[in-house]
Amino acid sequence: MDDRWLSVDEIAIYVGIKRDTVYKWIDRRNMPAHKIGRLWKFRKEEVDDWVRNGGASQEDHDSPLRLGGTYHARGE
Repeated sequence: MDDRWLSVDEIAIYVGIKRDTVYKWIDRRNMPAHKIGRLWKFRKEEVDDWVRNGGASQEDHDSPLRLGGTYHARGE
């Protein structure tokens, strides 16, 4: 069993998202992450469980909607 901690770059590749999205999901969607010094580290199993339980599919109410290449505030 591969039980090592993954970095932001590694978890981004694993999940198939951009590095910036990882930081947003930690802040806005409670993505399971552990701060070790200045670095964020991840357990693959925790992230897998979080995704399976819908954590990655939560709507982000703080970000604008993108429609047709234009950003719109929610509720417009």
